[in-house]
Amino acid sequence: NLPKEAFIFNAGAGATTLISELLAKGYENLVVNDISSVALAELKNHLMVPKNAYIKFIVDDLTNPSELLKLKNVDLWHDRAVLHFFTEEKQQKAYFDLLKSVLKPKGFVILAEFNLEGAKKCSGLEVFNYNEEMLQERLGSDFELLKSFNYTYTQPSGNTREYVYTMFQKKL
Repeated sequence: NLPKEAFIFNAGAGATTLISELLAKGYENLVVNDISSVALAELKNHLMVPKNAYIKFIVDDLTNPSELLKLKNVDLWHDRAVLHFFTEEKQQKAYFDLLKSVLKPKGFVILAEFNLEGAKKCSGLEVFNYNEEMLQERLGSDFELLKSFNYTYTQPSGNTREYVYTMFQKKL
């Protein structure tokens, strides 16, 4: 239950419907990121943005950021199915370093990634699978796990994907 003016960051947005849903619920301070300018342009073209809402679209690499490093005081970092594409240690470290640097104290992190029983490849790319303990280890002791559950997503094709959903809060 974040206040409507909360600063929400969506990592690797692609063609997500989350932004439309957040706008419909009255959230008005959103930053949307993707490495693809095409994906962000498509998303932007489909959004109906209320006059009181502020949305910033940032094309940047979560594992080698430049523009994203300027963000500060993020209330909520949301990532559905991006982190698991970072299979190299240096990519994972850069991702978590960025997350930790932009999230404010008491801020929240929602990570939804392929779990240990999940797919080993997605869209032809290798993935790195997680469980809640691995995510906690990556975030470190400055983050408290508030909630975690496994979820089976059924694709339009009927295929299933096993995810772990986690919500953490950064300590003071």
